[in-house]
Amino acid sequence: MQPITIGTKATASVTVTEAQLAEHVGSGSLPVFATPMLAALMEKAACQAVADFLDAGETTVGTALDLAHTAATPEGMTVTATAEVTVVSGREITFSVTAADEVGTIGSGTHKRFLVKSEPFTKKAAARKDAIV
Repeated sequence: MQPITIGTKATASVTVTEAQLAEHVGSGSLPVFATPMLAALMEKAACQAVADFLDAGETTVGTALDLAHTAATPEGMTVTATAEVTVVSGREITFSVTAADEVGTIGSGTHKRFLVKSEPFTKKAAARKDAIV
């Protein structure tokens, strides 16, 4: 990993479709952008924020997300998430994350990701199956 610059930002956007509504993904019964979809969009922005700092064979995995989803967004509107690097401590990276639709802010929080080597991490995850008794 190359040194990550505090303050580095990236965004990710999506136009809300039926497939991303709470009633469709099972996180509620209303036709509004689902909180799990908001979380995924924030993680995507965070991944993009650090992508240029990673060496070949490296990636980051999400380890924590403290999220407030404060406004409802209906199908057809666009949601944009922004992630900003706020702390780098060894292999742990902390982000401030926010999201807005065309009207205003819909969510905010803090997200943490951890730098890993892709191949060993994937092998370790697959080995969990062998632990099943």
